[in-house]
Amino acid sequence: MSKRKSSNVSDNPNKRVRPAAVEEDVEDESDLDGDEEDGQVQSAGEVVSDAGIVESITLKNFMCHSLLGPFTFGSNVNFVVGNNGSGKSAVLTALIVALGGNAHATNRGLSLKGFVKEGESSSDVSITLRNKGRDAYKPEVYGQAIIIDLRITREGLRTYKLRSKSGQLVSTKKEELLSILDNFNIQVNNPVSVLTQEMSKYFLHSKGEGDKYKFFMKATQLDQMREDFVYIKTTKHVTEDKVDQHSECLKDLKRKYLEKEDRYKNMATLDEMHTKLEELQKQMAWALVRSFSPIFFPTNLDFQPPVYANKVEEAEGKSRQIQEQLEGITQQVGELQPKCAELKAEAQKRNTLLKSSEVRVQIISDITVNWFSHFLQQEVLQRSIDANKRNLQTMESSRSNRLRRFGEHMPSLLNAIQEAHRRGQLKHKPRGPLGYLISLKDPDLALSVEVCLKGQLQAFTCDNHEDEKVLQSLMSKMFPTGRRPAIITSNFLPSVHDTRMRGVNHPEYPSVLHALEIEDPVVANCLIDQRGIESILLIKNRTDARRVMQSRNPPQHCTQAFSKEGDQIFNNRSYTAEQTRANYLSGDVEEEIRHLQREIENQRAQADRFEQQMKRLDDDIKQNEGLLRRTQVEQRTTKVTLLPKADQEVMKCKHHKKHYDEKRSAHLRNIQTLEANQESKEQELQATTICPERLDVRRTARSLDSEITRLKVKITTQQDQQGDREEVVRQYHEALENYKNMTQQMKYLNSFIKSLDSVMNHRLQVYAELRRFLSARCKYYFDSMLAQRGYTGSMAFDHKNETLSISVQPGQGNKADLSDMRSLSGGERSFSTVCFVLSLWAITEAPFRCLDEFDVYMDMVNRRISMDMMLKVAAGQRYRQFIFLTPQSMSSLPVSKIIRILRLKDPDRDNNSQKGQDEEQ
Repeated sequence: MSKRKSSNVSDNPNKRVRPAAVEEDVEDESDLDGDEEDGQVQSAGEVVSDAGIVESITLKNFMCHSLLGPFTFGSNVNFVVGNNGSGKSAVLTALIVALGGNAHATNRGLSLKGFVKEGESSSDVSITLRNKGRDAYKPEVYGQAIIIDLRITREGLRTYKLRSKSGQLVSTKKEELLSILDNFNIQVNNPVSVLTQEMSKYFLHSKGEGDKYKFFMKATQLDQMREDFVYIKTTKHVTEDKVDQHSECLKDLKRKYLEKEDRYKNMATLDEMHTKLEELQKQMAWALVRSFSPIFFPTNLDFQPPVYANKVEEAEGKSRQIQEQLEGITQQVGELQPKCAELKAEAQKRNTLLKSSEVRVQIISDITVNWFSHFLQQEVLQRSIDANKRNLQTMESSRSNRLRRFGEHMPSLLNAIQEAHRRGQLKHKPRGPLGYLISLKDPDLALSVEVCLKGQLQAFTCDNHEDEKVLQSLMSKMFPTGRRPAIITSNFLPSVHDTRMRGVNHPEYPSVLHALEIEDPVVANCLIDQRGIESILLIKNRTDARRVMQSRNPPQHCTQAFSKEGDQIFNNRSYTAEQTRANYLSGDVEEEIRHLQREIENQRAQADRFEQQMKRLDDDIKQNEGLLRRTQVEQRTTKVTLLPKADQEVMKCKHHKKHYDEKRSAHLRNIQTLEANQESKEQELQATTICPERLDVRRTARSLDSEITRLKVKITTQQDQQGDREEVVRQYHEALENYKNMTQQMKYLNSFIKSLDSVMNHRLQVYAELRRFLSARCKYYFDSMLAQRGYTGSMAFDHKNETLSISVQPGQGNKADLSDMRSLSGGERSFSTVCFVLSLWAITEAPFRCLDEFDVYMDMVNRRISMDMMLKVAAGQRYRQFIFLTPQSMSSLPVSKIIRILRLKDPDRDNNSQKGQDEEQ
């Protein structure tokens, strides 16, 4: 192959490092793998490689290979050569995965765990990236190279270790890896950076114009920009929704703020009432002084009239004199006290004898009453025993016929009804007893249902009044005495009433209607009409029943509820059931019989005890009757002889005591008068402590007291409404702060939305300009590439419909003869595809390019032309790295130090371990 000169076709204004001029003679270029320092020019016309290129890669237990590498890559052009199965695709897949790509991007598996070699617990990939020049990432930490170690476990977990050039561990976080990739602009998911076979087939060899457009958008990252715009637009809508929500919230905050402000302002009114209360209390103090003292007090408190001082001394003298007289009278009363006490003791002794006889009479009376009460208890007990015997007899007879529970005559009555119906005496056969025609779904609810339905369990229902009269006649024959079952007359309907709109429907507890099995619609309708069973809940636990029924929101359409014990609960009251066991609806007849037998035995034992007590009471009554007669005789004797004398002595002592009590009361009144005068002076002194300045109060103390009381009530009421003063102030400032903060947030959000609209409009314009600019450049480079082989062609972008139409004319021809790529041969189409890829290379930025089996569909001529073109591009971009994977031998490549060939050995199925054979040309 002849020597080729470098070309400026791929000149890119977006390069991160500006390349120096490239010498035309490629063979004379110096080795670019030498020591390069910070992107400086090493020799005339030579540019160092940029940061971010791949220096080496090593694979262990990756895919089907035990060990691949380490492979050392050159700074510019690298060919990875090998037959199928030698590991070329594994190297490319490892590069994608280790640099953050997902399994789907490799087109080699659905999950990471598929990359672990069969039989191994994990796989390892190690990649070394160059970290030199002005774009180096944390060179003071990592040095001139960054080592990325990836481990993938059998479970599909991915862990990273980021090391410096010396091998020191720096970080294990993926965020650090993402920062490195962003710094180097490495995009392994971008098909221009890494183009796999599957991606090439999907985008480039697809016949669809939309696929090529997608490839263009993805390569130029315009699709990412568009996704970002969509995300920003979504964020804007979310922000606008938040603004709407905050607007409603702002109204509530403003309302709360105004309410707190009103309460805060009302505190000033409360302060005025406190001031007025203090003024009234001062007036009240001097009004009390005025009411206590009839003497006129001058307003000057320092002046004390002499007349008033003399009267005080005179009153104090009289008080001492009266006190001395009172002490003398008290002494005389003390001398008479022992005699009076002696007479009282004698009278008390005689009254004790009288009372003891009355007590004995009372004891005899109590014994008699007790005897009668025991007698009545015994009668009640006997009636209960008789009733239980009848119930026992009914239960025992119901062993063979459950109908007998409802009465001994019930079977005969039903037979008579059947016979009357057969004879035509009845238009419709009556139903009953109703309790016999229903059954329980839950036996535990027997007592609650029985208490709820009560006498309706034994009732009958008729369709019309004529049938009712016939049934009454039959009942009079079967029940000549005692109570008869009730008869309910109502038209018979063929279906059960629709209770969906008026019945209770609770998710946890059934209604009586739902708790019963009722086959006959007539029976169900009768109980619905008469008892409203569709609106009554059955709640086993009485506590739960009260909680449900007596809460603020009782169940809709529910009138009442019954507990398992038979308690009846309304929404505002409840009643305890008197009945303790079910008589008609209980399922276990034998258990009911055993219960009645035990109860009868207990009652009989109790009756025996009552009989013994009655005998003892009879003996006590006989014994005490004699004692009663003797006591009555003693009582009459005491009243005739002893009491009159004691009464005379007591009356005499009472007369003396009354005399001295009157004298003592007179002296006490004098003392109270003096104390009142003293209290008046004390009141005046107390008034001066409340209000030092004497007030001339015209109002009465009662009037002032009434107003003070009213004012205190008003203050208390307002304090209760407003709450604690500090709390009111705190709530006011808190509401004000919340309102201000929300207003500020609303202002910020509205400003943010406005700014977002402005930025979005500007960026959309820039996006459209950038898309137009990149499209034009891509067309230019595409035409330039085709021209190198003498082809002509065109690229038509339809951004509205998102299509890219490529037309190519092989050889020299008229542009009117252009046709799309589908009419080209395989080699020509592959060459056109290479031109398309190279034109995208020219307008995009990345530190390295990877191309997998780019020449798979080319003939020899197109492969040679395409290779020359790519080498020209590479020669013009010395600061970038190019990695080509191909099954060709590449023996015809030109001699150049910028090209490195890594030849992979043919696969060894027994031991897939190999090292690449480097050839540096």
